[in-house]
Amino acid sequence: MSERYVMAIDQGTTSSRAILFDHNGRLVALAQREHRQFFPRPGWVEHDAAEIWHNVCRAITQAMAQAGISPGQVASLGIANQRETTVLWDRATGQPVGHAVVWQDTRTDELVRELGGSVGPDRFREACGLPLATYFAGPRIRWLLDGTPGLRERAERGEVLFGTMETWLIWNLTGGVPEGLHVTDVTNASRTMLMNIATLAWDPALCSAIGVPTSMLPEIRPSSRVFGHARVMLPGVAIGAALGDQQAALFGQTCFDPGEAKCTYGTGSFLVLNTGAELARSTHGLLSTVGYQIEDEPVVYALEGSIAVTGSLVQWFRDGLGLIQTAPEIETLARTVEDNGGCYIVPAFSGLFAPHWHSEARGIIVGLTSFITKGHLARAVLEATAWQTREVVDAMNADSGVALATLKVDGGMTADHLLMQLVADVLDVPVVRPMMAETVSLGAAYAAGLAVGFWSDLDELRRKWHRASQWLPTMNPGRRATEYDNWQRAVERTFGWIRSPAPGSEHLR
Repeated sequence: MSERYVMAIDQGTTSSRAILFDHNGRLVALAQREHRQFFPRPGWVEHDAAEIWHNVCRAITQAMAQAGISPGQVASLGIANQRETTVLWDRATGQPVGHAVVWQDTRTDELVRELGGSVGPDRFREACGLPLATYFAGPRIRWLLDGTPGLRERAERGEVLFGTMETWLIWNLTGGVPEGLHVTDVTNASRTMLMNIATLAWDPALCSAIGVPTSMLPEIRPSSRVFGHARVMLPGVAIGAALGDQQAALFGQTCFDPGEAKCTYGTGSFLVLNTGAELARSTHGLLSTVGYQIEDEPVVYALEGSIAVTGSLVQWFRDGLGLIQTAPEIETLARTVEDNGGCYIVPAFSGLFAPHWHSEARGIIVGLTSFITKGHLARAVLEATAWQTREVVDAMNADSGVALATLKVDGGMTADHLLMQLVADVLDVPVVRPMMAETVSLGAAYAAGLAVGFWSDLDELRRKWHRASQWLPTMNPGRRATEYDNWQRAVERTFGWIRSPAPGSEHLR
């Protein structure tokens, strides 16, 4: 009997990947395709959803060829996706209605303020667990419907469909026009501002207030469950899971018990804490969200701290400033100096996410003197990620009432050993990285395998987690306190940079 595998599709912000895992959770094959980034105006970020679907198809084909297997050897398929990125498409033609609006996009800033009204960012938090911010999908849908003549009327008639990327991919994998499944999972639905965080269903009051017709919304299902079977690319293969990428990483890190946390370092960075079956309400700027749901079991909730710009700050340092040729060079450059020379970079390129939630903030570099070299700037870039992590961990400790003892990490930036040491130093806790760095994909695979019995239970998955690296804190406590104070003063200087237009002035959306 030929060996069987689970495939994960990791549809990320900059690329799409197809990865095959064997029964031991080992990576067997990986194929990756980058897609274009569109920046039509300052603060706007877009993707071509049709290009992403095409790239996913190519990645699936390449991964299968690498492993030398047929679709019949794929036991299940799981999808992890960039969350909040908003896709609208025509039900009859299957074609996207314009570009997808990416989670980093800030074009809804004015609309978000309008929706807040006299209440402000917390207007809908009780119902959906989220503050009003440009980060989430609901206001993006409203913006698109308002800005395209006739689109709202078509959406109300059910002619236009909405989905985040996993919905778009499942719809295409299951045949698209006319029989494609229009579904999402609870983790992705919890990031729209349209799902009631307690009932796990679309909330008519939220949809009405934000201005989104329920007729365009997908069916909400558990994260680990057979959604259906693929009709194209992997005919007959069960689609066994869908999770937002950060929830997939939580699952891949086997953070199955309340109090366990992970941080994924990628384009942005996302710290997620399992809070169990109880919905934890944050009073320190974190998000109450869904961690995952297996079949018909009770949902597992989580607290999340989302940092918009970490890996993308390194990309800007490379591509925008041209100070390095490749991303890994930043560690070498940062090691040419002993400290930041008094320089701090706060990368509020898309406003500030947790725990501040200032969408009008913009990035700054402070403490510049003639002493500062590109080595100091490189170190300040890495320290920006470490200090942003510290802010989120402080908020998480305050909300949970339990101090974090260890931080599990994953993502591409964990290859930077200096950065990981800086994180351990500023948190004053051990930082550990697992043997399998591809935890987003692994989590999607684990959830998909569970749905079809490829793996038996969570205990079996937990036994597969093994530590590869560990960083222990070495920073002097006095220096840690001083540097953190400097960082916080720098952050305060980013607030209020973008101001609302004067009454009566024209404002282009």
